[in-house]
Amino acid sequence: MTLPTQKILFNNLKITSARYAPFLTELKTHFASMDKKYNAVADLYGFNCEGCINNCCFTRFHHHTHLEYFYILEGYKTLENKQQITVSEKAFDVCRKTDELEKKEATIRLMCPLNFDGMCILYEYRPMICRLHGMPHELGRPGQIPVRSPGCEAFTEQRKEKAYYTFDRTPFYVEMAGLENRLKQSLGIASKFKMTIAQMLAGLAD
Repeated sequence: MTLPTQKILFNNLKITSARYAPFLTELKTHFASMDKKYNAVADLYGFNCEGCINNCCFTRFHHHTHLEYFYILEGYKTLENKQQITVSEKAFDVCRKTDELEKKEATIRLMCPLNFDGMCILYEYRPMICRLHGMPHELGRPGQIPVRSPGCEAFTEQRKEKAYYTFDRTPFYVEMAGLENRLKQSLGIASKFKMTIAQMLAGLAD
């Protein structure tokens, strides 16, 4: 079983938190703007995903920036040692079960290791897709017509016949890509990034 972990990445890149801290300050500002826009549109719909049966924490999201990875690690550091061990063990177990399900070509729906009793214990540090998931949105590419995607099942159930309110993710993706590129140039990172939260956290407490 191959598990990308903090130890492997940091041993290869020799990166300390002091080197990426300034970029996380910018990321927090970016996330604040993202949350503000999301909440404003959610209010127009009257959308609230609290208590959702089809919890999106079961969804296998891949995250694509070192920025979000480093931010999750900063959040992990705020946990008590006992919690860190539990999270790391849960993450390892999710990765192990994911490997088994992939070999069987079975559907993968495993709870995120940061979910405790239905709540994310690092909610403030959650990645971009966790912040934007749920509502219908659009995403544009240069020279192309924006592509609109539907909301989640909980949204569809709550929305009924309400009109579509514009929620364009494009500016958030563009700004995130720019910040990620500046981070990689500053730290000398050439590789791309693709990990689930479970992969980010597996083995940290070893």
